[in-house]
Order: sequence, then C-alpha cells, then structure tokens
Amino acid sequence: MGFRGREMSLVEFIVLFGLMTSILAMGTDVMLPALPDIGRDLGVRDPNGPQLVITAFFLGFAGGQILVGPLSDRFGRRPVIFAGSALFVAASFLSMTTSDWTIMLAARFLQGLGGAAPRVVAVAIVRDRFEGRAMAQVMSAIMAVFILTPVVAPALGQLLIAIGGWRACFAALVVLAAVTMLWFGLRQPESLAVGDRQPLTRGNLARGIGRIVASRQAVGYTLAAGFAFGPMIGYLSSAQQVFQVAYDTGALFVVYFGISALSIGLASLVNARLVMRYGMRRLTAVALGAMTMLGLALSLVVVLTGGQPGLPLFMGWLLASFFCLGTLFGNLNALAMEPLGAIAGLGAAFVGSVSTFVGLGFGLVIGQGFDGSAAPVIFGFALGGCAAIVIMTLTERSMVRAGQPLR
Repeated sequence: MGFRGREMSLVEFIVLFGLMTSILAMGTDVMLPALPDIGRDLGVRDPNGPQLVITAFFLGFAGGQILVGPLSDRFGRRPVIFAGSALFVAASFLSMTTSDWTIMLAARFLQGLGGAAPRVVAVAIVRDRFEGRAMAQVMSAIMAVFILTPVVAPALGQLLIAIGGWRACFAALVVLAAVTMLWFGLRQPESLAVGDRQPLTRGNLARGIGRIVASRQAVGYTLAAGFAFGPMIGYLSSAQQVFQVAYDTGALFVVYFGISALSIGLASLVNARLVMRYGMRRLTAVALGAMTMLGLALSLVVVLTGGQPGLPLFMGWLLASFFCLGTLFGNLNALAMEPLGAIAGLGAAFVGSVSTFVGLGFGLVIGQGFDGSAAPVIFGFALGGCAAIVIMTLTERSMVRAGQPLR
C-alpha cells in the first residue's frame, strides 16, 4: 500500500507515531483489570501468577527489538512494521481464544515480539527525520500522545470486561493494530532510502554492534534507562494488586491508575518545551535526582512506620515520581541514540532491547515481591533511581575523560 495524498504535517506525524508506540501500553494496561479473571479462568493458583501475563509480553517485546532493528536497516522500515503488526494481530487472536495458561503466556510472548516492530522501528523513523534536541522534542511530544493510553486503557479494559469478559480486551488490541497500520500504510512513506540500507551480514552486524558497544554514551544511557524503567515495569505488573488489595480501592483502581499516568503525559509536554532551552542532560539529571530522593524519602517513612503510607501520601508520591519518569523516558532514549544516527535501526534495537531486558529483570523482582503492601514498589523506585544515577555519573565522567563534550 503506497503513500497517498499530501505529506504529513508534524502534528499528524506525532499523533500517528504516538498511536504506534501506544501498542506497548495497550498490550499491558488494558489487561490490568482482567488479570484476576484471567488467572481464575485459566487455573492460576499463585496470587502473583497473573502478573506473568504482563511479564511475558515485555519479554517478547525485549527479544523482538533485537530482530526488528537490523531487519529494518536491511529491508526498510515499512515491511518490518507490517510483518510485526501481523504477528501481533495473530497472537492477540490466539490469546483471545485459548483456555490454557501455557498457551496464554506463549501467545503473550508472541504479542510482545510482534509489537516490538511498530514500537522500535517508529523510533528509527523519527531518528531518520530528526536529530539532537529536535529529536528529543519530537520524542517527548510522541510520548505525550502515547501516555494518554495508560490514562484510558484500564478504564477501557474494565468496560470491555463488563461487555464481553476479559477476552474482549484482546479483540480491542486486534482492532487497534489494524486501524493504526492502515493509517501508517496510507500516510507514511519509506524513510530509509535504498542506498542507505545495510546488508544483513554477520560482518555488518558485528561492526554495528561493535560501534554501539564502543560508544560510552550509547551504552551508559541505555543501562541508566533500564534501571529507571524497571520500577515502572514492577509497578505495572502489580498495580492492580497494589490498588485493589493493598488499598482496597475496588473498581476505582482504574481512576487512580489513570490519574497517575496523567503526570507522565504532563511531564512529556513540559519536557518538549524545555529541552530545546536547557538540554537533555541537565533535565535528565534533575529529574533522576528528584525521583531518587522522593523514593528514598518515602522508603524511610515505610521503614520507620513499619507499614505502608496512606493512599493520599502514596498517590502524591506516585504523581511526583511519574512526572520525573515522563521527563526521563524521551531524554534518556534520545541521549542513547544520539551517536547512532548512521545505524539507527540497529541502534534502536540495542537501546530498546537492552534497556527493556535490564528493566524487566529488575521489575520482575519488584512485582513478584508484592506482599500485600505498596512497599516493594516504593523501594524499587528508590533503588532504581540510585542505580541510574551511578551509571549516568560514571558515563559522563568517562565521556569527559575521552574529550567528548557534554552538550
């Protein structure tokens, strides 16, 4: 399906690519209200077991990023996005129809694998068109569209469950992927010229990976992003339990979850306005420091009181911490991708995959550590922030020693 009509405006580009990246959020957040029902219907006995519906998706997503980046450098952006979206749709249908827990987890893994294509290759297309602070500004604007998904997705999931049970949530994912890819097919041309494509050979991959690994900036900010992202994965996996078990919010869980997500969207909008003036590194350092201090302060409250904070205090902390995360996501990814413009597809694969694997391992510990309280999530944010600060500090010191200016 070819490109038709006039060239996309920047606003349309941001909205379309925001929807493409939202496949990740829809694949997780719309499922959250359904986790207890899925676990019960498929015979899961461990109360933390249904979290694996989220974890399996992230695992497939992390692995898929390794594949789709190099493939998009070789065959172009559009074919890879279409192939991944087709796999996502097929896996969604399998998830919708299965009655077996093992098949459910396998299908969720395949969903994540297919969903990696529109999510990762979209970043490569942005890198094809923009660079430096302009890229960070566009990525922050895309994140603002993307973050509307977790605001509405749990409520949408709850509505779909009321209408057609948890299987209706998977039907919604099929519709989202189909509509988004139709829009993409009609409006976005191929952004990687034939002459710029990289042969998919062992030598080229080795050279590309060698170039990435040799970049202090790419590796350092990728690892920092992983530890900053890990607490979010832990929170997503256990959010339904935190709100409905620890705080007994009942059906209002989706309201609290959506309110907290708004904070990330607001931060993305603010960051898009400030990044051109203050730069990515300065904003990242401030946000990361604030998130870490907030986590350490509330962790101290939990330790001293021997319990969990009240819901108002927890929500206040969550809103402030998520505002920091909204600043970090776009900037850390842009900082990691900045030196990788000539190998944007492979670079996006490396940055996305490694940061997700790091975050997934850390987030799995947080989520599976749910003990009936919000304490594991709070501790996770504090520890993740500390680790990211250490990595970012070491990275920038090594860059300065190597004579690389910090802009």
